[in-house]
Amino acid sequence: MGWWCRCSVYRLFLPVMIYKGKKVSGDVTFAYVLVIELSQDTQIQVGKLGTIDFQKGLYYYVGSAPSEKRLERHLRKEKKIHWHIDYFLKEARISKIYITRERTECQVAHDIGLPYIEGFGCSDCDCPSHLFYGTLRRTPDLERYY
Repeated sequence: MGWWCRCSVYRLFLPVMIYKGKKVSGDVTFAYVLVIELSQDTQIQVGKLGTIDFQKGLYYYVGSAPSEKRLERHLRKEKKIHWHIDYFLKEARISKIYITRERTECQVAHDIGLPYIEGFGCSDCDCPSHLFYGTLRRTPDLERYY
């Protein structure tokens, strides 16, 4: 694990909408960021990645989706385990979801600028990870749902 920083965090979220129980209009694929809270240190078996030690704190998972159904799936506790993030979400809680149609998931992941979990969520691309941890230095001024 190490640092991976190239661009400003503020730019990451522009233009952006927050999703929580609202329909995402259109059929265009979009990138999203799950803001996830892990309440305690824990070890999680994550598919072929093996057992990973996760520290209590905030995590940011970057993905893409063809529709809001993916986001709804992430919010459900009962689901078939399919992606790396599914293993993690069994132990953690999503607190926010940001979406953007302006950038790809890899562009968003590239700009997070936080330490990451090597190989997590990026088996279909060349990124070192799509799961990051820590606290973003700047938070954009966005509508909050909770």
